[in-house]
Amino acid sequence: MRDVLVGGFKKMDRLFLITVAIPTLVAIIYFGFIASDVYISESRFVVRSPDKQTSSALGALLKAPGVSVAGDEVYAVQEYVESRDALKALNRDGFVDRLIAAPGMDWLERFYTLGSDRTVEAKYRYFARHVQLKHETASSISTMKIRAYRPEDAYAMNKRLLDLGEALVNRLNNRSREDLIRFAQIEVDGARKGTQKSAIALAAFRNRRGLVDPDRQASIGLQLVSKLQDELISAKTQLLQLRALAPINPQVPVLQTRIAGLSKEIDQEVAKVAGGGGSLANANVEYQRLTLENQFAEKQLASAMTSLESARNDARRKQVYLERIVEPNLPDEALEPKRYRNIFSTLALGLVAWGVFSMLLAALREHRD
Repeated sequence: MRDVLVGGFKKMDRLFLITVAIPTLVAIIYFGFIASDVYISESRFVVRSPDKQTSSALGALLKAPGVSVAGDEVYAVQEYVESRDALKALNRDGFVDRLIAAPGMDWLERFYTLGSDRTVEAKYRYFARHVQLKHETASSISTMKIRAYRPEDAYAMNKRLLDLGEALVNRLNNRSREDLIRFAQIEVDGARKGTQKSAIALAAFRNRRGLVDPDRQASIGLQLVSKLQDELISAKTQLLQLRALAPINPQVPVLQTRIAGLSKEIDQEVAKVAGGGGSLANANVEYQRLTLENQFAEKQLASAMTSLESARNDARRKQVYLERIVEPNLPDEALEPKRYRNIFSTLALGLVAWGVFSMLLAALREHRD
């Protein structure tokens, strides 16, 4: 029985050593002497737009009159700041390479983060572990935390990423504004060409036919025909009177000649107004078509110009901008790693594991006995 107890105690000692003592000792050595100090620089910002409405009470308090919190642009900034494109822009002058080469990162963290190479993926792993951007939907405020092994590096990286996010918002503004105005300008240019084409066609018709306004000229022609008909009736009346009173009066041939001339002139004028292919009535059909086309083109141009002005106003109203609520801070104290908490957490987890395995071993021994 004594041998069993001694054996069990030794097993317990080994189990305690494996689950509690060794992990706690490793945690003390690593977090006490090896783990690098990590400095955190924090900044906060909000992406605003004067064209959109916020749904939260805090967002309504934060926004200025006529300005509201933007929606999709916030997520665009977040995705960009955490992307490889942001890493590429950030490392354009070798900034990330200098951070990686700078002293401060312990060998275990360096191996875990970068591995044995310096590829783009390794740099991105380093970048992803040290950049944290969180968006709070309730307040519409985004918080960016940058981890680095030197306070000036954390501050510089935070400031640069904010500048990159702001540049992205400006690019989105410019692209949206240019697209909106460009499409409206294309419509204006097309309408202007249509107006010019219809005006040239109308002018060519007038020059070709020698007409300014067929309607007005036809009205004048009809008035002339009416006047000539009145004169014809008067001449015929005079002729009848002369033939009744003095058939051999020398004025009879004169009146007959005048009546014939008036009749011929009336026929000519009527032919001009409503005759064949060269009449005013026939010309008026084409003239009305060209006039309607010209009026329609002018209305299209006026509508397109109104749309262009409206597009410019919309472009000004839809400006989105990134407003910094809290500027990046220069940390003066390392916030990570939380050395004592990590050591005690390791000890607590080891004790829990030791207790569980001890009960399992005891149950197995009882079952075996």
